[in-house]
Amino acid sequence: MTTCIFCDIVAATIPAEIVHETETTVAFLDTRPVFKGHVLVVPREHIVTLADLPPEQVQPYFIEVQRISARMPAALESQGTFVAMNNVVSQSVAHLHCHVVPRTKGDGLRGFFWPRHKYAEGEQASYAARLREALASP
Repeated sequence: MTTCIFCDIVAATIPAEIVHETETTVAFLDTRPVFKGHVLVVPREHIVTLADLPPEQVQPYFIEVQRISARMPAALESQGTFVAMNNVVSQSVAHLHCHVVPRTKGDGLRGFFWPRHKYAEGEQASYAARLREALASP
């Protein structure tokens, strides 16, 4: 294992609920979701912050973030999404990652206070399967 948990997920040396992969990105469920179905999109390459992302990788990275954000509401029966990224401050893992969180009006999310939830036994796999299905078509 490396010292970066996200690099270990990308390398498949530790388990994760992967919802989509491209040549340059891996998207998987956050184990401590703001809301169930919360996805993290990471570059395959170990890159720490958005400022470190090479210019030629910006477009493919954000195309994947956009794609997940667009498909998530139908897959999870949410009304929309919240998309966010921290750089250094509040970045719990020093590997670039973008949060794509399902949102519904009145869900209780206020400002930048992110309460965390837990999945029931087997529930995480169900959310991942729904997202994988929504992301399978071009």
